[in-house]
Amino acid sequence: MGELRADWRLRLRRGGARGPIAGAGVLVDQRTALTCAHVVRDPDAVMWLEFAENRDLEPVAARVLPGGWLPEAEGGEDIAVLRLDSPRPQARPAPLEPRLWGGLEVSATGYAEGFDDGMTLWGRISGASGERVQLDAVAKAEVVRAGFSGAAVCTRPGEGRPARVVGLVVSWRGDMGELLPENNRLAFSYLIPVDRIAELSPLIKELSSPYAWDHGFEERLDRWFADPDEEPVKITVVSPGSGKDRSLRHLLHRADLVHRGGSSSRPDLADHALEHIAFPPGQYLAYWDWLLGTKRRPAQAPALAADRPPPTVLVDGLDEEPEPGPLIDLLGRLRECGFRLLLVFRHAGGTGWTAAYDVLLRPALLAHADALLDRLRRAEFNRSVQLGVVDDNSLASATETADRRQAERRLIHETDPHRQLTALRELISTLRADLERHGGHHGGRA
Repeated sequence: MGELRADWRLRLRRGGARGPIAGAGVLVDQRTALTCAHVVRDPDAVMWLEFAENRDLEPVAARVLPGGWLPEAEGGEDIAVLRLDSPRPQARPAPLEPRLWGGLEVSATGYAEGFDDGMTLWGRISGASGERVQLDAVAKAEVVRAGFSGAAVCTRPGEGRPARVVGLVVSWRGDMGELLPENNRLAFSYLIPVDRIAELSPLIKELSSPYAWDHGFEERLDRWFADPDEEPVKITVVSPGSGKDRSLRHLLHRADLVHRGGSSSRPDLADHALEHIAFPPGQYLAYWDWLLGTKRRPAQAPALAADRPPPTVLVDGLDEEPEPGPLIDLLGRLRECGFRLLLVFRHAGGTGWTAAYDVLLRPALLAHADALLDRLRRAEFNRSVQLGVVDDNSLASATETADRRQAERRLIHETDPHRQLTALRELISTLRADLERHGGHHGGRA
């Protein structure tokens, strides 16, 4: 089944964050939303966008994007493209679908009078009506009404496939001109399809392309951020302007620290990193100097808070750093403290590529494998004792799996770096599966 709630469904208010509800809208990326021009009324108006189905997201003001005003009187489209005053990368944008065909079952959620929290209506795509498309409801009571303008018309979600937005609700029409659909003999809803909006807006054309996003990349990074047992250092290549790049923009907020190659400063990174490091009172400068490589490591080893997941550092464009060596050294010291690193290169083999692998990735994977081995040994022994298979004097037989993995670890040599990385990743994957079986998957930090 599909998601019950969607970040991209918007409730629009006019006149302020607590003003009257004006209609609905759709978030299409972290700074852009779609609605109807007649909902906005004035191209200079300020609308307030609420994430009606995710209360963790703050409402935000929005204004019509230059070139985004396509009112009905000027061409029959009735579309407004809005730019948010501040981005909401935490919200998942709507997946846009430019394909539309007759008989497709769809739904729309709007905010009719008395239904401020939303009501959902179902129908089927019927035929074209000029540039609009007719939507047939099962009953007249399910025809859209005031409060639905700008609402997303969505496909029915399927197994493994989320609902997709095929258009925006724009109007309804009754044959008798009555104010409510059910008071007419015939009544129909109308939508403007995504493919027509894309013809009028280059931005929407780009966002509705099958290459606009890289959802597989998003899922992999979601897992990496969510699971501290994933690789402690991850290196990825993200080409500028690609769908992968757009997806990355929506994931930057997941990192505790973000450093942009070529524009962020190392002292700032060291400063913010120290917010996550426990150090003795009065020793801030000593640790700051050590992170920057200007002084030796303090006598007391730096440590992270034990009750929180290890913090993550995302370096956006490491190969755009004019001199990556000092930054890589700083990242190495953060690794000593336990930070996890996501290193983004704009081009494979770019500046700092080899050093990132040799100084950061390979040592991190070796240490991670050793930590997982230690956890597996303890988890396996504890489970054997609990099951009464062995006693405290039978350690060798109680850690058979860990011993076998330790032998595999010894076979990983330094001579061929590429094969070593492959073998390490395979070993780490195997160790994680072993820990799942022995109940030690979340046994500590690695």
